[in-house]
Amino acid sequence: MDECIFCKIAKGEIPSTRLFENEKVLAFLDIMPASKGHALVIPKKHYRVLLDMPHEELKEVMEVIQKVAGAVMSTIDGTAGFNVLQSNEEIAGQVIPHVHFHIIPRSEGDNLDFSWEHGKAELEELAKYAELVKKGI
Repeated sequence: MDECIFCKIAKGEIPSTRLFENEKVLAFLDIMPASKGHALVIPKKHYRVLLDMPHEELKEVMEVIQKVAGAVMSTIDGTAGFNVLQSNEEIAGQVIPHVHFHIIPRSEGDNLDFSWEHGKAELEELAKYAELVKKGI
């Protein structure tokens, strides 16, 4: 994917503040952070959405997410928690079409809001959707 900004970062064609790197995964600081220490973790190989990734590579990415999140929790002053955010497709907020995970450190009073209005589902409705999803698994 010649035009993908994350592919260019992975290849070293665009500078980044790298936190961790191995053959398949790269973690670096976000240049437009939601909070101090906001990091991105990407597979170096281009995958547009999460469903495109092989399970073994996803597992390796998740291991790096856990390492980086632990480091953020233990080193960034005031961090009391973190969000891991991953979006697929533009409708869901994916801006760059390359699988990536945000690790967003959270602190008291940070004014970040990742909440939504909670609905209420009846058991019959839940059963209907459960059957549909189970057929797709």
